[in-house]
Amino acid sequence: MSRDPAPPAAGSGRADATATAPASPAGPTADFWQQRFASGRTPWDRGEVNPALEPLIARGAFPAGALVLVPGCGAGHEVARLAAAGCRVLAVDYAPGAVALTRERLVHEGLRAQVIEADLLEWTPPAPLDAIWDQACLCALHPDRWIAYATRLAHWTSPGGLLVLLAVQAEREGRRQGFIEGPPYHCDANAMRALFPSTAWKWPKPPYESRAHRSGFAELQLLLTRAG
Repeated sequence: MSRDPAPPAAGSGRADATATAPASPAGPTADFWQQRFASGRTPWDRGEVNPALEPLIARGAFPAGALVLVPGCGAGHEVARLAAAGCRVLAVDYAPGAVALTRERLVHEGLRAQVIEADLLEWTPPAPLDAIWDQACLCALHPDRWIAYATRLAHWTSPGGLLVLLAVQAEREGRRQGFIEGPPYHCDANAMRALFPSTAWKWPKPPYESRAHRSGFAELQLLLTRAG
């Protein structure tokens, strides 16, 4: 886990000698994630399908034939389950190790999905999406990149389409001092409202279901419907 200090406020008078240099994208890189998969250091992987998915499939949230994006697909447990439910699944990850694991899982289970190695901030889906299952992507992106990511999700999703966002609740003491700590990065509910505003997404009334993860954090389940 890395710790980044919050940037100084505008007009603080603190000069940065490198301010004119091109800035590298904040947060973990594709190489960081590839090393995790190559070494098997993937504590976020339950080793099975997320328990939040099955009830949603049962109630028709992911109907057969729906075009569903799984961003940051990881080992592909949910990709396989959605494919088995008859969905047309687009699984995207920019770690080659994750892409390989997902493809191997699909072959082993005799299922089909499009598995793509790409940066989601550069990639575009081939058609408007009916649904998105995000359990591990937003929380893996540095908050500096959240606006760009959320904007893309809104552009990609058809009116009436569903976004299932499992917003990781990873409260840490450093946050009280202005540090940005992660991954996983804490996905505060207020920040999620700002990223996915009610002008673009229909929000159900709280409270929202939350599930504990064995790694010590929790997943707040947000079910948002694309407005329009």
